[in-house]
Amino acid sequence: MTVTGTVTDATGEPLIGASVLVKGTMSGTATDIDGNYRIQADSNGTLTFSYVGYNIQDVAIEGRTTLNVVMKENTVMLNEVVAIGYGVVKKSDATGSVAVIKPDEISAGIATSTQDLLVGASPGVVVTTKGGDPTGNADIRIRGGNSLTASNNPLIVIDGVPMTNQSNAGGTNVMTMVNPQDIESLTVLKDASATAIYGSRASNGVIIITTKKGQAGKPKVSFAANFHVNTARKTLDMMNASELRSHVVDMYGESVAAERMGDYNTDWQDEIMRTSFSHDYALSVSGTANWLPYRVSVSYTDNQGILKNSGLQRTTTGITLTPKFFDGLLQITTNLMGTYAKSREAEKGAVGTAISYNPSRPVRYAYPTTGNTGMTMFNGYWNVTEANGNINPLCSQNPVQMLNERRNIGETYQGNGNIQFDYALHFLPDLHLNLNLGFQVSKNQSWNDTAPNSIMSWNDQNLFNTSLTNSNNETITAAGAGARTKWYELQRNTLLEFYANYRKDFDEIKSSLDVMAGYSWQRFDYQGNSRYFVNSAGFQTNGAPYVPYDPATGTYTLNQFDESLAGTLISGNPERRWAEKLMLISFYGRLNYTFDDTYLLTFTLRDDGSSRFSKDTRWGLFPSLALGWKFVNMDFMEDVREIMNEGKLRLGWGITGQQDLQTSYLPYLPVYISSYETGFQYLSHQHSTSDNPVWIDPLYPRPYDSGIKWEETTTWNVGVDLGFLNNRINLSADWYLRETKDLLCEGFFAGAATSNFLLRNVGNMRNTGVEINLTARPVVTRDFTWTTSFNAAYNHNKVTKLDGDKNDMSNGNTPSGISTPLRYFIVGQPINTFMVYEQVYDNHGDPLPGQYVDQNNDGQINDADKIMYHTADPDWTFNWNNTFNYKNWDFGIALRASLGNYNYNGPRFSNTRLSNVMTNNVQINNLMRGEYLFPADTDLNNLVLSNYWIENASFIRCDNISVGYTFNNLLKDKLNLRLFGVVQNPFVITKYKGLDPEVFGGIDNDVYPRPITVTLGLTATF
Repeated sequence: MTVTGTVTDATGEPLIGASVLVKGTMSGTATDIDGNYRIQADSNGTLTFSYVGYNIQDVAIEGRTTLNVVMKENTVMLNEVVAIGYGVVKKSDATGSVAVIKPDEISAGIATSTQDLLVGASPGVVVTTKGGDPTGNADIRIRGGNSLTASNNPLIVIDGVPMTNQSNAGGTNVMTMVNPQDIESLTVLKDASATAIYGSRASNGVIIITTKKGQAGKPKVSFAANFHVNTARKTLDMMNASELRSHVVDMYGESVAAERMGDYNTDWQDEIMRTSFSHDYALSVSGTANWLPYRVSVSYTDNQGILKNSGLQRTTTGITLTPKFFDGLLQITTNLMGTYAKSREAEKGAVGTAISYNPSRPVRYAYPTTGNTGMTMFNGYWNVTEANGNINPLCSQNPVQMLNERRNIGETYQGNGNIQFDYALHFLPDLHLNLNLGFQVSKNQSWNDTAPNSIMSWNDQNLFNTSLTNSNNETITAAGAGARTKWYELQRNTLLEFYANYRKDFDEIKSSLDVMAGYSWQRFDYQGNSRYFVNSAGFQTNGAPYVPYDPATGTYTLNQFDESLAGTLISGNPERRWAEKLMLISFYGRLNYTFDDTYLLTFTLRDDGSSRFSKDTRWGLFPSLALGWKFVNMDFMEDVREIMNEGKLRLGWGITGQQDLQTSYLPYLPVYISSYETGFQYLSHQHSTSDNPVWIDPLYPRPYDSGIKWEETTTWNVGVDLGFLNNRINLSADWYLRETKDLLCEGFFAGAATSNFLLRNVGNMRNTGVEINLTARPVVTRDFTWTTSFNAAYNHNKVTKLDGDKNDMSNGNTPSGISTPLRYFIVGQPINTFMVYEQVYDNHGDPLPGQYVDQNNDGQINDADKIMYHTADPDWTFNWNNTFNYKNWDFGIALRASLGNYNYNGPRFSNTRLSNVMTNNVQINNLMRGEYLFPADTDLNNLVLSNYWIENASFIRCDNISVGYTFNNLLKDKLNLRLFGVVQNPFVITKYKGLDPEVFGGIDNDVYPRPITVTLGLTATF
């Protein structure tokens, strides 16, 4: 039979696009613009009505042909709360700039670390991953950077515990230690009115991570499995052996080509990369055991990189308990998380070496070798040698050997968690007392092993200098021996926080009050050591670090000493030990006031004390004020409320601080350290003899500034939030201005007692920006729904003041060995502005070698002719995500764009110069195909600073394309199963000529390539 009707809300307004489904079938429809529907159903069937923001209703047909339904508002959804630090607030009442990210099954499945979930998720949040590095580390910037050389990383808070951002072993960090499947939500606090409650650590924004908790009811089992195939998206177009040989012949003649070119045609980029396979699994059980809600989870990740011998294995476990006592007045939340991660980092220098390495040479070569070892010279890898067989330490090393015979293993054991007591007083339940005890402990160790007889060991002069005289009066050296760097660090973070929170609605005066005041004590400390020591027997040499060689037969002689030197510290590298601690003490408070559900006020104040600063500058006061106006509730908006359901204006101001210097915990004190380097030691006259001089390692103070103080950022924010058609369309927009003063920076400072570089307060900086976020469901029908979200962000920063009369400071050099200052902090310009010469071109668009614009017309090219030329940071970033649902199928695509960012193309500079074809008189280097090649006589000192190498790195990247199918109610409603496939990074549109345009800092050199990844995954819920 045919059933018709109208679906409305409690006020009688029709609901457009409400879903009407015949229960137990796939048959359904959606209401039209007047809320009307028509559907075929059995006379004794049931219709299910659903709409965003309203409770689902099942209505029995009972033979009726007309069914009109009034939907009831879902108070839970309408009163959705967001974490704001030391509490929550209704999303509709938030006065600050706050973004909430809730991962779905696909995004959590393709993410190898938590920070992957932030990519493209919110305007103004830029996440630059370390290429395809499997450790998953990334640089995160919220509304651009506020500091020069101090930390620009946001504060990470996990379940109420602020985390340390120190790096762990193997390049991992705290966000790579969290399993994405355990994340309930990520809340990004952007402006000062939202972040100021965290005071001294909030200048760069705050990311609050909330993990999943147990729910009431019977046990729920969730399982997820994902399988990934990773392959290189792009390699640079280099010449083959035949093409390169013609250049060698033209420049140096047939004899050199015959001597220095081989008969092979090796693609070195292909040799260092691979197609890798990765997989991850996650299992969780949640529910309630008698009176105890719980959630237990375990996960395993094996992420293999596309550079050979790079990968990460991670195991995580977690348990959450959330019992309530005294009729719910006392709630205890316990979160415990443990992680074990083992990584192998690839030698990234192999990327640049492979690009330029001689393609006419083989990967492996059986050098004729005699001696007592049975080894082949260089362990059978081909390497550049001189005509007499000697090793030239200035020559490049075989990139495949660099990956295979340098083994950098990192291990991290990390535990973090907290127990939080929230007690609503029996006699005053509106007053909550909250005690939070938290911890984070990380044990880190790494081993960096270099194989004996490898080219890397033979090139280590310090191994040759490590020696002893045995009982036979023979000198034993460690030349060519295996070496190991062993590093260990224990990091601890301990937290105690207590706050009181009073929340009360005063209906008689149409007011709501939320007042909080608290105290925080937090201690960070770390201690560690490192040793660089001999790890095998060394080899006999001919008095220099060269192996005996017979030119007549081309034979090396490898005779190995005994292992007397094994375990000995390598010359010039004494054992290092360190230990430091940081204390933070804070008093804080917040007032939220709402009048008539229309006018909102938030005031916060935090007073922080840090042991990083002296008693004269130790304390910093950080206030903020925000106002909100829900103008949609005004009488003059009554006529448009049927279309506009949300309209709010936000104004915010606040001051936040910065004290994370990334280097020393005591920058205001003369911390003394020992100097062991040659040239800095003193001769001991008391114990020295002419044949046996004794050197003393002096103690000297590190540079310090007794007056160093807080870096402070003042932020103004104006925002508007709009919702239409019961939040079917949502729009938010923000404008902000951030002024940072007393910038913390480690820079050149002539005249310091023991160094020319000093950490101090040097100047001011300004950030301005605009953010726009739009989400919508443009199409909603019976079987098909299209959901789209688009965000855009503009950011412009500039340095407004530097110390004294300074106008600029260098901050980053050119790569490729020349190391000339390239990036600068310049007053009136964006940070990291490139300073270069303006290249002159001919009529065909090719550069004229050695010709640059004489900016001041003085007839010479020098520093006065450099121009300020672009910056590494983008002006605009865009993200566009789309999901299309058809019945049980879904299809998604995510696009991301960056405009206005520029890169210095280091590989292009290195491999388009004919002067680089042969270096050190023995090494042949490859050239790029299809590029202009600079003549050999071009002056490199100016060429390296030509703006020819700075390229527009704007891009449009497809982050992922996904398709999935959901099987509902399998095994008699006991199993929901979802299968999906994803392609990540399938294409990039850019003019940039390097491997990848997304390079943090804008200097492209030895960047780990981003792969194309194909994923097959499943999630199951029992």
